[in-house]
Amino acid sequence: MKKKIILFILSLLVLGVSVPLLYQTFKKKEPKQEESLKEPVVEEKPVPKLQIVDEDSKSRPYAVMINNNQAAWKNHAGLQDAYLVYEIITEGGITRMMALFKDKNTERIGSVRSSRHYFLDYALENDAIYVHFGWSPKAQSDIPSLGINNINGIYDNSFWRDRTLGVAYEHTAFTSIELVKALAEKRNYIRDTNKELLLNYNVEEVNINSREGAMIANTVVIPYSRAHTTSYQYNSETKCYMRYMNDWAHTDGITQEQYSTKNIIIQQIENYSMDSYGRQDLKNIGTGSGYFITNGYAVPISWSKESRSSQTKYTYLDGTEIEVNDGNTFIQIEPTSQTPTFLE
Repeated sequence: MKKKIILFILSLLVLGVSVPLLYQTFKKKEPKQEESLKEPVVEEKPVPKLQIVDEDSKSRPYAVMINNNQAAWKNHAGLQDAYLVYEIITEGGITRMMALFKDKNTERIGSVRSSRHYFLDYALENDAIYVHFGWSPKAQSDIPSLGINNINGIYDNSFWRDRTLGVAYEHTAFTSIELVKALAEKRNYIRDTNKELLLNYNVEEVNINSREGAMIANTVVIPYSRAHTTSYQYNSETKCYMRYMNDWAHTDGITQEQYSTKNIIIQQIENYSMDSYGRQDLKNIGTGSGYFITNGYAVPISWSKESRSSQTKYTYLDGTEIEVNDGNTFIQIEPTSQTPTFLE
């Protein structure tokens, strides 16, 4: 009997120790059980942003007329900062360019030359502040009638002459974003833009090799006249096109680096002489054909423009709007009398 009592007491003692120990053990494990029920934390990858321009910015671009007389080529400056450049034929079979800058602080741009009225259409379609040094008679009348905000070197102190270049005086005018921006602000030109970007950019790589009519385009030759041909050579390492004019490497006069571009759009438009001086006009309202070139390939496209101020639309042959790669673009408005060449 005594044995049973002793065993009973011992059992109670063991239980008295074990129960608290078990309680403490399970109590400690409870948080771990709760933690195991939590969902694993997934880190969100940042959404890639466009690099060529800030899509969130509503600031207006500056469209600067660039002298493309051969005497000015070696002194070109600032064009690599332009997100978009138009090249169009002018009198004498040579071309002139209009470079668009947005949210840049380029210190030297030029050399700057005079306006031709059809360039106004492309300033309008980008809602750009138009920068030039002089004008043709029609451009002079069109700028106020179209309500274009402009900065003209003849009257405005936003330019300087670089007489150290050893070229004729008309090839020596330069400007900067700081100078034109200061004058634009003084005139209350600065406001939020009322237009979307002209082109549809894609942060993902755009490849067009499987598009209808695609052809290899490692070399692109774009004749404008007997006097001028623009061409490009594809660099497979940088995936950009190196730029040439009349087989001369088109370089920046300050950095000495050759200009390059990620995208090329050829827009074929009929041109004709409108006066005895040989000044040109374009039949750029309506529709036409052209090519989109990027990443070593070219595809045929169509273009349409409803009015001087409306944006040009570029579409593939199936009617869908083209997407361009995240990078700068040269729009080559080539006469319909000429034919581009694409070589492997």
